Amino acid sequence: MKDEEIDDVVKMLREECREWKPPIVTEVSRERSPFKVLISCIISLRTKDEVTSEASRRLFSLADTPQKMALLEIGEIERAIYPAGFYRIKARNIKEICNRLLEDNNGIVPESLEELLKLPGVGRKTANLVLTLGYGKPGICVDTHVHRIMNRLGYVATRTPEQTEFVLREKLPARYWLEINDLLVTYGQNLCTPLSPFCSRCRLYPYCQRVGVKKSR
Repeated sequence: MKDEEIDDVVKMLREECREWKPPIVTEVSRERSPFKVLISCIISLRTKDEVTSEASRRLFSLADTPQKMALLEIGEIERAIYPAGFYRIKARNIKEICNRLLEDNNGIVPESLEELLKLPGVGRKTANLVLTLGYGKPGICVDTHVHRIMNRLGYVATRTPEQTEFVLREKLPARYWLEINDLLVTYGQNLCTPLSPFCSRCRLYPYCQRVGVKKSR
């Protein structure tokens, strides 16, 4: 894929993704709560969207603010978010995040990448997602789907999601920063799958270098 083709590719992604459900964290963000975006993203790590959706719903029915959630026992959080992957570790992190928000930031989720990264269990993906979906601030959230598809297309040539983020910060037009994660996660979940992607149905095929694709449908 040539750099100048990114406009065409993003346009096609927008059109194709209209027929699929957006990622659960995106749906949560419509409530305009950076705190809920943060907690849902923590739950979503290495967890399927449908599990994240139910786990987030159960937890927020018990507590939907740092003040309320800090009052929950870790066991209550564990039971609410089970069977999310690594639910025990996530429950401890969620409890500690709430305590820190109350102690250090008056219960408000930080609006800077640097401060978000200081919270337990928060990596660059989560921090960027809070900035973009929670606060509408510039950021590029790179998860496995974004990393995989951008490399498949040949738009980047990187080994890790973090490397992909930094390359995209240099070459991806800023007007696409806020939406690129939503688009590529949705596309990656439904069509450009990790194994045997549906290349025969993909409108991006003429632009794609299919890097690393050994088998497709």
